[in-house]
Amino acid sequence: MPEISRFLGIIITMYFNEHNPPHFHVRYNEYRASVEIKTLNVISGVLPARVRGLVDEWAEIHRDELLEIWENGDFRTIEPLV
Repeated sequence: MPEISRFLGIIITMYFNEHNPPHFHVRYNEYRASVEIKTLNVISGVLPARVRGLVDEWAEIHRDELLEIWENGDFRTIEPLV
């Protein structure tokens, strides 16, 4: 699964040609979750509240880029949260 971004121990990845809705995967230590791009709802898994907040902040900034990657399948990395 290609890694799109990494920051503060959080790893963001995305499978290509995966089921809808458009989403990305988050790994943080032993935690795993899938997050819908358009709504930022966690559709499976669980994240600690602090990590969830950081992921939401990052995804809000990069939502258009995430949707473009999902729709076009053109892999590229996205800037981490700083």
